[in-house]
Amino acid sequence: KLQQLFIELILRQEQAEYQREGIEWQNIEYFNNQIIVDLVEEPHKGIIAILDEACLTAGKVTDALFLESMNNRLGKHPHYTSRKVNPTDKSMEFGRDFRIKHYAGDVTYSVEGFLDKNKDTLFQDFKRLMYNSVDPVLQEMWPEGKQSITEVTKRPLTAATLFKNSIVALVDNLASKEPYYVRCIKPNDQKLPHIFDEERCRHQVSYLGLLENVRVRRAGFAYRQPYDRFLLRYKMTCEYTWPNHLMATDREATQALMEQHGFQDDVAYGLTKIFIRTPRTLFCLEQERAKLIPIIVLLLQKAWRGALARKRCRYLRAIYTIMYYFKRYKVKSYLLELVQRFQAVRSMPDYGKSVEWPEPPAVLLHFQENSKVIFRRWRARQIVKNIPPSDMEQIKAKVAALDVLQGLRKDWGCGRNWGQNYLVSVDENPIMASQFAKRVGALKEKVHFRSVLFSCHVRKINHCNKSTDRALLITDRHLYKMDPRKQYRVMESIPLKMVTGVSVTSGLDQLVVFHTQNCHGLVVCLHKMHPANDNRVGELVGVLADHFRRSKLELRVQVSDCIQLSMKGRKRLVTVEMTSEEAQPNFAKSRDGFVLYSPKR
Repeated sequence: KLQQLFIELILRQEQAEYQREGIEWQNIEYFNNQIIVDLVEEPHKGIIAILDEACLTAGKVTDALFLESMNNRLGKHPHYTSRKVNPTDKSMEFGRDFRIKHYAGDVTYSVEGFLDKNKDTLFQDFKRLMYNSVDPVLQEMWPEGKQSITEVTKRPLTAATLFKNSIVALVDNLASKEPYYVRCIKPNDQKLPHIFDEERCRHQVSYLGLLENVRVRRAGFAYRQPYDRFLLRYKMTCEYTWPNHLMATDREATQALMEQHGFQDDVAYGLTKIFIRTPRTLFCLEQERAKLIPIIVLLLQKAWRGALARKRCRYLRAIYTIMYYFKRYKVKSYLLELVQRFQAVRSMPDYGKSVEWPEPPAVLLHFQENSKVIFRRWRARQIVKNIPPSDMEQIKAKVAALDVLQGLRKDWGCGRNWGQNYLVSVDENPIMASQFAKRVGALKEKVHFRSVLFSCHVRKINHCNKSTDRALLITDRHLYKMDPRKQYRVMESIPLKMVTGVSVTSGLDQLVVFHTQNCHGLVVCLHKMHPANDNRVGELVGVLADHFRRSKLELRVQVSDCIQLSMKGRKRLVTVEMTSEEAQPNFAKSRDGFVLYSPKR
């Protein structure tokens, strides 16, 4: 009966939906279960009526007599059979079994115990007794005992009648509602996972009436969907509907989509829904959609990545704009601070040497280094502009000495006035100054040199490896070694272009070694100076370096505490030892060359 109601509700819903959508209703053939319902519950003729009649009959009535009564009354029914009605069917026991042909299949019943189970032997007195118990649970279990003794005059209903009445009430209740069914399939009888009993599941599907339901559904249109939802799922499969259609209604867009795929003969168009008859059409649409989904996903990914990239680009542009204006602000602030600090340097005594440079931004580090170089050159020019022309030669010599000696020799006399030609000075040479001047004048007339670069008393090593006093005169052409005891007679003349290098030590001694092209070095120590602790090595090196630079000649200047030179074709080493025992510098022979014992200063 429930299966009959289930089928009728489905047909009713189908027919109502077709009428709402304006689709023509076609009669659907299905198995009508009403004949079996009548076989079971028809008054005075059905199985339940025969069973109740047997229970109410006086005398001894057995289950076999009940079966005989059904054979006599229902023997000609197409859905009823028993061993007596069909003697050839030996699957049923004679006088015990009967069979009903249900919609899902044949079901065999045994009549043994039918009469006893159908009789309700629990009389109303017992129900009333239980209801009147002081225990509320018993009262709730026996609500029938609430009726008084005067209200109950009939015999209690049989179990079959109670079951039939309950089913009728359930059917009436379901018919007045819009039920939704949930069919549960048990995969196996062991209640274990991962086990699927195909035969058991097929039996359940058959006896639950699911095949009839599907058959009714497929007899009409198996799939239906509102136009908007249908387009939302399948619009990418048609060029006229993707990404959005331009037609007047969704129905026209759906019709264009189905016609493009050639499915117009397998569909019907309702007022708000599309109806598709066969699942094959839907499968084809799903396959087309599955092919296009990866492409659409890539398109969405591309669009999203593009949106993220454009967003990041906008952020970067904003960051760079902020950085640009911040850098401009920092540069402008730095330049204003720089102008403010250095705007009055022209009037300062030191021309801005004491001005502290502001901390530059990172972008102007190189600019500040270049600016410092330019400022130092400007400051030097300003200082040089105030130097008298007579002191320019001395300044140039000091600059040349600075280039070759700075950081290599402790003291090279940059802080004093450089006299250069000391032997013509009365302070330096009070007795022989005039004679030296005459000798220089005679040399000038003979050699025609332009200027004297340096002159001073020296102590040198003679050919006997002993210390001897001599005078050193350096002009722009020659280097002269003179004897002060013989009115500064020239002992040796070396063309200045033959000099290849000068070596000095890093200490306070006045040792100077001249290297020449003929590998015959000259070792001298400046002495008899006024004042006595004067340091003239830097002056000698400076005037030579400046002269060689202006003459575009090469002069190698070496600063070392162990000087190597060639003397008479042999390699010699010259070292210096500071001592307080000597009043004047003295040379002594050593194992590898010579040692200069210089008094401590």
